[in-house]
Amino acid sequence: MKKLYTLFLLYTISINATAQVRKFSTAEIGRYKQQAKSVTIIRDNYGVPHIYGSTDASVVFGLMYTQCEDNFKGIERNYLYQLGRQAEADGEGKLFEDVQLQLIADSADAIKDYNQSSPYFKKLMDAFADGINYYLYKHPEVKPLVFTKFKPWYALMFTDGSVAATETGDISPRETQAFYTGDTYKTGATYQSQPLIKDTGEREIGSNGFAIAPSRSASGHAMLYINPHVPFYFRSEVGLNSKEGLHAYGAVTWGQFFIYQGFNQHCGWMHTSSYADVGDLYAEKVTKKDGKWFYEYDGKLKPVTTRQLKLNIKQGDAHVTRNITAYYTHHGPVIAGKDGKWLALKHNNRSYKALLESWQITKANSMAEYKRAMSLLSNTSNNTVYADDKGNIAFWYGNFMPKRDVKFNWNQPVDGSTSATEWKGLHDVDEIVHVYNPATGYIQNCNSTPFTSSGVASPDKKKYPAYMAPDGENYRGINAINLLGNAKGITLDGLIAKGYDKYLAAFDDLLPALFTSYNNAPDSLKTQLAEPIAILKAWDKRSSATSIATTLAVNWGALMFGAMPAAQPGEGSYQVKRTREMLQTQPANKPLQILGMALQDLQTRFGTWKVQWGDINRYQRPADGVTFSDSEPSIPVGATSSLFGQLPSYQSRTMQTNKRYGYSGNSFIAAIDFGPKVKAKTIITGGQSFNAQSKHFTDQAEGYINGKFKDVLFYKEDVLKHVEKSYHP
Repeated sequence: MKKLYTLFLLYTISINATAQVRKFSTAEIGRYKQQAKSVTIIRDNYGVPHIYGSTDASVVFGLMYTQCEDNFKGIERNYLYQLGRQAEADGEGKLFEDVQLQLIADSADAIKDYNQSSPYFKKLMDAFADGINYYLYKHPEVKPLVFTKFKPWYALMFTDGSVAATETGDISPRETQAFYTGDTYKTGATYQSQPLIKDTGEREIGSNGFAIAPSRSASGHAMLYINPHVPFYFRSEVGLNSKEGLHAYGAVTWGQFFIYQGFNQHCGWMHTSSYADVGDLYAEKVTKKDGKWFYEYDGKLKPVTTRQLKLNIKQGDAHVTRNITAYYTHHGPVIAGKDGKWLALKHNNRSYKALLESWQITKANSMAEYKRAMSLLSNTSNNTVYADDKGNIAFWYGNFMPKRDVKFNWNQPVDGSTSATEWKGLHDVDEIVHVYNPATGYIQNCNSTPFTSSGVASPDKKKYPAYMAPDGENYRGINAINLLGNAKGITLDGLIAKGYDKYLAAFDDLLPALFTSYNNAPDSLKTQLAEPIAILKAWDKRSSATSIATTLAVNWGALMFGAMPAAQPGEGSYQVKRTREMLQTQPANKPLQILGMALQDLQTRFGTWKVQWGDINRYQRPADGVTFSDSEPSIPVGATSSLFGQLPSYQSRTMQTNKRYGYSGNSFIAAIDFGPKVKAKTIITGGQSFNAQSKHFTDQAEGYINGKFKDVLFYKEDVLKHVEKSYHP
């Protein structure tokens, strides 16, 4: 059948399209140097930059400069993704991921937002670009993959700090490719959407945030625990200080100028990834007339609008340009097809307000000011756990939340041909699922249901529409409730210890099924497996570097979870429910069969299944970031993936190696006590520097592994006692 969509290839001259000459005008260089004079950077004894400036804009300038010093590659990579330009560096394999991103976020809109922004905020975006460009000017030896000069409006393409903040309606790049190339899509055919999540034992599943009320803390102050789980080295630890009232500390995602997770002198915030429904797919009934596409809406035909996407694709040493005609209805970009209909995505992936909200949170000095920032209603990917120096603790499940008719199932594409499915405005901050100062004195969110976040003081799910939050529990949530539910007199170190609790709650469900399977097995099999079963029965279900039981359990549990059916849209947080259903429906002998597979795998790889977890689960930071080796020095790690319910996360796998090496999980972690003077402790993965020759490359590794945090130098008098280097950009 003839393809429905047109794809144009325009071959360019065979030169590297990104190898542009880096040009900075005399006026630009003069502006950069003037800004640099107004900024002082103090690197402390861990290499953490504390940035002092006369204005907020000068601090942003200094912040971006220090980020480039530490990891320019990370900055460029983030913007290649956000601008949909990865194919310029990586080739054809990234093309339709880029197409999705360009469909969803139009750079022309970002430029318009920049031009219309307030003078104050425009200065921040100018400083963002100037700080990066000054670094490139001063370091001609740095060879960008694509971006030889950053523009201020780039900041408006990456606005909330998440690992992947883009809402795609659970549509994969492959499905978008099928639609826009016509290689599998046919009008009238059924195109089956791919499941959103395939659970295996190796998939990272989230972050933890705890808030402790004064009634439960030893100091009588509110406390906050920040524990995001992301790819290692994904964020930078910084202190920001200006004469315009900015005094904040925390983690900044590479390429952004606001603190994503952290605290100031009055309040702190932890963002966990949210399962709130913030974007919807609309099934559009389309027809073609006189060579043009139309879609039905309330009994009438409306024209499909188009936009030309221009994508540069690396092919060897040359680039080709590919133009793709993108389709839009009033609901949004068309990103796939199903059952003969086009699927248009309604979303809020990129907006000026989202960046403004992220910045205003950094400068909020009270719960009222924090809520005022959140009232911009533009954060589409995060929950928030909050604490402050007035003793307040709070939790919001999501932020941007459209009002919808509850008669429809918003987990599935809705009918785009009727106005009945339109959004009806946004819920305000006090209407979304939230907890303010719960009587139980604690809040926990581990990407699990908000309806158990504060024990008996948790929100009542009957008071909220189903689309606001799924009621799915995971094993980390269960563990957190057990740890915090009756805890009193919590100190800062005690809070860190709870955050590092290594109890693997999933095995409370998994192991009984295994033991039942063993009890019903033939005597010959019982004899064969008696020793590993005895080890698992004696195990306390806590992971440890010296534990053989941990090795057995993790390898077996990973295979068990890998056998679980893929989660469907809307089921992402229902780990406990789905696990228990699997255990009830699987053949009785399956757990024991899978144990045999796990034992054989260990025997084959190590010559014995009696392997201590720390002997094969290691921390190593390669100089190039990617080449791991069993023959190079590494450190044993007792933690495991949080998939199994422990609170800290250490995601590891073989890296063309026999042993497993960490690559994702705990990153920047902080514990804060909000007294008259803020006290805080932090740790990051490995160290602040990306230079393998620096002492700060792995100087925090042991503390990171063992939960021994460093003191935060929040006040300048303390910073000045630990100066390693002080300089202007």
